[in-house]
Amino acid sequence: MTALVEAITGGAGNQTSPPIGLYRTGTTLETFFGAAGLSFQLGPRSRVPATRELVAQVNDSEDALPRLRRIFEQVADPREYAREPERLTELVDYLNVNLRVDGYELRLIDQRFRLMELGSNAPVAAALTEAARLLNLDSVSRDFQRALDQTDTDAEGAITSACSTVESVCKCLLDQMGHPYPATQDISGLVREVQRHLDLSPGQPNLHQDIRQILSGLATTAGGVGALRTHTGDAHGRGIGVVRSSPRLARLAIHAASTLALFLIETWQVRENATPPSS
Repeated sequence: MTALVEAITGGAGNQTSPPIGLYRTGTTLETFFGAAGLSFQLGPRSRVPATRELVAQVNDSEDALPRLRRIFEQVADPREYAREPERLTELVDYLNVNLRVDGYELRLIDQRFRLMELGSNAPVAAALTEAARLLNLDSVSRDFQRALDQTDTDAEGAITSACSTVESVCKCLLDQMGHPYPATQDISGLVREVQRHLDLSPGQPNLHQDIRQILSGLATTAGGVGALRTHTGDAHGRGIGVVRSSPRLARLAIHAASTLALFLIETWQVRENATPPSS
């Protein structure tokens, strides 16, 4: 919390060393916290103690994590450092040294820093994020970012977004290939349709048995993510006594969905690059 307070305020006004992050006046602090949905009135108090008091109140609240997440992500907003990006790097490094002790870090995802739990974004998930950005698959980026953002605070929503990520990938790829959506547009139906057009159906006779086994597993994975969304996600109503999901299950759905989605995207890219241009 001390590191966060210093990053928000820029430290005391009489310090001789350069501030960590931006030096914010009382008026600027009111605007900063207002953008994070928090009320801050400096009054006769000094900037740093007043900021420390508000951050402590947020940290002690029942919904501390999502509120602190907004503050951390706002204090590391790249738009504030457009002219001095090296200062943003120093700020993020400083905060991450302290955050990692508690199992979190600020991570650059789609040009914004996000507060993530350590280990919550495997390399394949990062690769999917980058692929969606480079290919301008906006709907995929939005769905997947929601899944990552909600993992620890809304596991049911994260599972729903993980399923939506695969569905969005499939629809985007079908659009790119010029094929209509299947009659059944759930995750299993969409994955089967994309597999068919990419020659990835498990029954393809020219595929090695090992590859067929993996592709069959991918189809099963799609069905599993969809079933998890139906039974524990927030896409449908719930009855009495439904067991709530957990971040652990949300991460399972996210990693399974990202593996499947990235494989479909990369297969489509290979086929596109191998297809000779039409005359």
